[in-house]
Amino acid sequence: MAEQDDIRAMAQRFFDAIEAGDIETMRDSFTPDAEIWHNTDELIVTRDQTAQTLTGMVARIKEREYAERRLTTFPGGFVQQHVLKGRRTHDDGEVRLPCAIVCKVENGKITRLDEYFDSAHVAAFRKFANA
Repeated sequence: MAEQDDIRAMAQRFFDAIEAGDIETMRDSFTPDAEIWHNTDELIVTRDQTAQTLTGMVARIKEREYAERRLTTFPGGFVQQHVLKGRRTHDDGEVRLPCAIVCKVENGKITRLDEYFDSAHVAAFRKFANA
């Protein structure tokens, strides 16, 4: 049970850090060789590439919130469903991205993260991503 509590606390810190724009804490939640996979492009990226992507997201989305969090832990990892909400900085438009994240965790660090977004929501978001 202690492992499950530790994983739950780590997951909470991870998503809280992104909400707060604390990219360094988010980055440090991964092992150096962690793999991060996205269903929308089917690519595996590194923690540093993810940190770069999230730095851009933080600059473009204000009032970030991982709403409707549903976190389930299991031996060696967790699954979280949530809705990323916020407002675009350039036009104050609403952002709403439902998502599911599956993570493998070893020794308190994420070794693999699989991210599942609905492609229609991502397409709508990307229309404004570079504005």
